[in-house]
Amino acid sequence: VQLQASGGGLVQAGGSLRLSCAASGRTFSMYVMGWFRQAPGKEREFVAAIRWSGASTYYADSVKGRFTISRDNAKNTVYLQMNSLKPEDTAVYYCAQGPRFSWNIAATNFDSWGQGTQVTVSS
Repeated sequence: VQLQASGGGLVQAGGSLRLSCAASGRTFSMYVMGWFRQAPGKEREFVAAIRWSGASTYYADSVKGRFTISRDNAKNTVYLQMNSLKPEDTAVYYCAQGPRFSWNIAATNFDSWGQGTQVTVSS
């Protein structure tokens, strides 16, 4: 699978952005999808995941209540709506494909990383 993330940019603290990730292939609807981020000098960290059906989601504590992950299987696209952005959300955001028909969302179970999209939040 190939993943193409977009939607990043520069925004002031308190603002919003919506990231999109378009996937190639016909089996998108069979896989968990996730978003991760990597800030300068830090390791990549998990942000959010969504079940193949969209019925379940899971968030890192740092973004819970501010970010929303969603997907449109007809469009082979996963989204990350980011509200109330903070400077500490500044990072390169990556989408990734997780397990097939399994909710085992350990970070090691994600692969097929797309290229990242830069999100910068100014204070």
